[in-house]
Amino acid sequence: MSNSTFYISNLLEKMTSTDKDFRFMAANDLMMELQKDSIKLDEESERKVVAMLLKLLEDKNGEVQNLAVKCLGPLVGKVKECQVETMVDTLCSNIKSNKEQLRDISSMGLKTVIAELPPSSTGMSFTVNVCRKITSQLIGALGMQDDVSIQLEALDILSDMLGRLSTALVSFHQSILASLLAQLMSPRMAVRKRSIIALGHLVPSCSPTLFSQLTEQLISELSCGPPTANIRTYIQCLATVSRRAGHRIGDHLEKIVPMVVKFCNVEDDELREFCFQAFEAFVSRCPKEMSPHLQTIIKLCLKYISYDPNYNYDAADDSMDVEDREDEDQESDDEYSDDDDMSWKVRRSSVKCLEAIINSRRDLLVELYGSVGPTLVSRFKEREENVKTDIFSAFVTLLRQTRHPHGPAFDTGAKEMSAVTLLKNQVPTIVKALHRQLKEKGIRCRQGCFSLLTELANVLPGQLGEHMSTIIPGIIYSLTDKSASSNMKIDALSFLHVLLSSHNPEVFHPHINVILPPVIQCVEDPFYKITSEALQVTLQIVKIMRPLDKPISFDAKPYVKNVFSCSLKRLKAADIDQEVKERAIFCMGHILSHLGDQLGDDLQPTLQIFLERLKNEITRLIAVKTLTLIASSPLKIDLSPILTEGIPMLGSFLRKNQRALKLNTITALNVIVTNYSDSFKPPMIESILSEVPALIQESDMHISQVAITLITCMAKVCPSSLSKTWNTILPEVLNLVHSPLLQGGALNSILEFFQALVGTKASNMSYNDLLKALKGPYYEAKSFDSMSVHKQSYYSVAKCVAALSTACPKEASVVVTNLIQEVKNPKKSEPVKILSLLCLGEIGHYMNFEIQKELKGVILEAFGSPNEEVKSAASFALGNICVGNLGEYLPFMLKEISSQPKRQYLLLHSLKEMISALSAESLKPHVENIWALLFKHCECVEEGTRNIVAECLGKLTLVNPSELLPRLKKQLSTGSPLSRSTVVTAVKFTIVDHPMPIDSILKGCIGDFLKTLQDPDLNVRRVALVMFNSAAHNKPSLIRGLLTSLLPHLYNETQLRKDLVREVEMGPFKHTVDDGLDVRKAAFECMYTLLDSCLDCLDIFEFLNHVEHGLQDHYDIKMLTFIMLARLSKLCPSAVVQRLDRLVEPLKATCTTKVKAGSVKQEFEKQEELRRSAMRAVAALLSISEVEKSPAMAEFANQIKSNAEMATIFESLQGDPLTGAVESMDTS
Repeated sequence: MSNSTFYISNLLEKMTSTDKDFRFMAANDLMMELQKDSIKLDEESERKVVAMLLKLLEDKNGEVQNLAVKCLGPLVGKVKECQVETMVDTLCSNIKSNKEQLRDISSMGLKTVIAELPPSSTGMSFTVNVCRKITSQLIGALGMQDDVSIQLEALDILSDMLGRLSTALVSFHQSILASLLAQLMSPRMAVRKRSIIALGHLVPSCSPTLFSQLTEQLISELSCGPPTANIRTYIQCLATVSRRAGHRIGDHLEKIVPMVVKFCNVEDDELREFCFQAFEAFVSRCPKEMSPHLQTIIKLCLKYISYDPNYNYDAADDSMDVEDREDEDQESDDEYSDDDDMSWKVRRSSVKCLEAIINSRRDLLVELYGSVGPTLVSRFKEREENVKTDIFSAFVTLLRQTRHPHGPAFDTGAKEMSAVTLLKNQVPTIVKALHRQLKEKGIRCRQGCFSLLTELANVLPGQLGEHMSTIIPGIIYSLTDKSASSNMKIDALSFLHVLLSSHNPEVFHPHINVILPPVIQCVEDPFYKITSEALQVTLQIVKIMRPLDKPISFDAKPYVKNVFSCSLKRLKAADIDQEVKERAIFCMGHILSHLGDQLGDDLQPTLQIFLERLKNEITRLIAVKTLTLIASSPLKIDLSPILTEGIPMLGSFLRKNQRALKLNTITALNVIVTNYSDSFKPPMIESILSEVPALIQESDMHISQVAITLITCMAKVCPSSLSKTWNTILPEVLNLVHSPLLQGGALNSILEFFQALVGTKASNMSYNDLLKALKGPYYEAKSFDSMSVHKQSYYSVAKCVAALSTACPKEASVVVTNLIQEVKNPKKSEPVKILSLLCLGEIGHYMNFEIQKELKGVILEAFGSPNEEVKSAASFALGNICVGNLGEYLPFMLKEISSQPKRQYLLLHSLKEMISALSAESLKPHVENIWALLFKHCECVEEGTRNIVAECLGKLTLVNPSELLPRLKKQLSTGSPLSRSTVVTAVKFTIVDHPMPIDSILKGCIGDFLKTLQDPDLNVRRVALVMFNSAAHNKPSLIRGLLTSLLPHLYNETQLRKDLVREVEMGPFKHTVDDGLDVRKAAFECMYTLLDSCLDCLDIFEFLNHVEHGLQDHYDIKMLTFIMLARLSKLCPSAVVQRLDRLVEPLKATCTTKVKAGSVKQEFEKQEELRRSAMRAVAALLSISEVEKSPAMAEFANQIKSNAEMATIFESLQGDPLTGAVESMDTS
């Protein structure tokens, strides 16, 4: 006998003791033992333990009974199946016992056992067998009509089991359904309710046949005209079934909805409530199928939202004075809140139904604002607080729908704009209706008002200005109300902050004297959250009292002392919450920044406090940010007393390993160096400069950028300061210049740095010395592909050389001559020639090259170089030189394009460089010549040449859109397929991601260009799809109104066309070529973009049909559709759940497909990538809450877990950032 077996037999002996404490301790020790993983029981011990625990369930002591129940859980996984069955049999028979206590404890025991049964995936047969035992007993218990409590316990346990292990009970589903349907006829309401809950757990995983049987049964029962109590039960059941089964009820709604509509007219408030709850479930789960019935339901909701037969609102309104009505209000509430009045439940359920409609049908926004909006506003006077809260919630939902789901600003679609216009027109009515509610005693009511007003201020910033005199008294009331809760005050302050942030300062000036006292009172509140929120508001008020960006007439002097003293009190306090500390520092920073010149003697002591906060590790980051704010104030606050100690301290922060602190410190130093240069002493500057070299690293380009900007500032302010640290700073800057990662802001900061250096003579290096340092590595490089110098760095160095040359124009002309000689010299290496050409291009951008007569010949000669990179550099050079020397070089370039067909591609590249760099004004005089030339080449056979011509045409069109866009449109009808593809691609280049004058003209005619989606030529359709994608990505407003007509053509291009698939013989092998693949790929990319920009304009079920086809297409298409599926899981999970059964199969096929044994390595890699991508989609699907209810998905999830290879891939993706980052894919 092992030690554990011996120990357990001792415990079992103690459990038979007459002393309840012995029994309790023994049971407790047994529980501790069973929870150990190491415990192993022999067969005899298992039997004894099970028997003893079952005996203890009948113990006289309640605590011992409870411990016995707790032991059953861990025991399930430690004993054999036959023992679990014994436990289950005993517990089930106990449930039918006459003893109430035994029945209750056995019921708890059975629930504990069910909770511990292994899920079907790991212990299928074991779980199924045990469930079978339990179910057959429970179905028997349900038949015991004489004892309701037994029936209730049985239904409770059945619900638990169906909720967790429904798939293990498939064979019992039919008999469970029959038993539950029988219980719906029970005379006891509790039995009927629990039966409905159990049915709710059954429907997600039952078969379609069984589901149809259930709904048909409910429909037939309802059509028989049963008693009202039964109608209530059946409609409640339909609502629950709809909520739990979702889309599955969609097919039956045609029959169900008219019946439920009919029952709404029955004079029974409870029945009406259930009817509206059913409508809410139908609308939420099956928005598409409910479309035909929506208007009927909205009418019903609008009718019953004001259904209050026991109260006359008009009479109440007439007899009430708006200001002094609290007493009457109290009376009316007492008079009408009788317990028999159920009408409020009807009103509440109809409001919730309306909210579901608003939530699921954003496409009906305009109609909802026309019909539902005004009714909701008129019902803000609702007397029942629960209902009123839901009315506010529904209106907030309507406002949220008005805000575009993909960003704070609206994409200017016609529908949305008309919704916003309708809302603007309703603002006076809304504010008037809320005015009374803001003075209500009920806290929930006022919180609802503030929530609604906050949303309104966010949707329509600046539109509440004229209503301030109505809104502000309500805010003040909540802030000064002694009975108001903390949350009430926080909500009022939070709304006030939104209001102050979203409106012009002038709007609030008349009200500052009223707003400020209660806000200052809140700053002094003992509760830190109120203080924190009040400091935020104070900060905003300070900005409003004296904005720094425009002059105003408001006199802030009377308020400065109060605002300053309340903030100072919080700033000095050390024993306060971190959030309050930070906000107090930042608030005081704004006071100093906006009102510092009015503080007099208080200013310097306050600055000393900031110095103290800089020394504190917890507050130093916010102190640095605040110091930046004060230093950048146009009031020129005197900071000199704290700079002597503060600057070295800031310098030490540059060494800290905290990125945010480093960044903010450099920003602060930049501002201080710029605005307080006269306070800087050389030692202070050196303390900073010594820290800078370590910050200039390619591993963090942003910090490098701001650090270089700082030394540029210092070079301008104190040129001599750089001489000591110059030898450590320059090598780091040069390393950065030669880095392949340098671009954008960091590169611009280096260009400014070099210009400042030669401009201020800050370093001991001349212009020529700097050129040598920049160009040195390229003279050592053997070839362009040399590992020592990266391709990107050639362009960076060329820009630096140009920046230096523009700063030193006298020396530059000699350098230009040398560069030309280096290009001419055949002995010079390719890297030197390439760099020289790029430098000539960059310098030519800004300088006149008239005296360089041989330059044209040198560039044309470079066009003939055997090296492609030299040709490309020459093309770049010619285009950029043309920018600075337009009169001489443009005619030359146009002539060469016409006369040199072999060099056409390079010359067109030069033309593109020139057009991209020139302003519209400079280009205008030359547009006609360039346009004529480009149109001669728009039918070129070479696609690369056509693309450059298209880009040039597109960018030229932006110069004079009203005249040139119609010409492009005309070319569509006259040109060949090649010409049409060039024109469509040109239109793509006119669509950029920021507002342009062309937008309004393009919106009117983009439909004509998109008609090429029906072009007979395959290539034209492909470029039309690419252009469509670009429009959807950069400017969705251009195509939103056309989607109804465009989507059928887009979807048409996703179809696999057999006539475009051909076989090509390659020696002994046959290779399949799909000419339609690129078009399909472009179509799916376009679909993906529409998901992000125009989701509300799509019929998501139609969209999913094509995603389904894509899941079975070519490798490239599958990869795209897997990403789309993951994205859809987040954007519209309910629609995906409806289609789950059809989506799972292709995913399963991809995950289980094996590559043929003799395949090449690439085939294995492709299949592996496909599987990973499919698994990402599966992971996204499994993140939807209702997915596990789908039998097909549950089975596939089990298959993944049980297959080691698939499980490994799935687990590896759990921490994969790509799994959650599918949103960010840019297909434009």
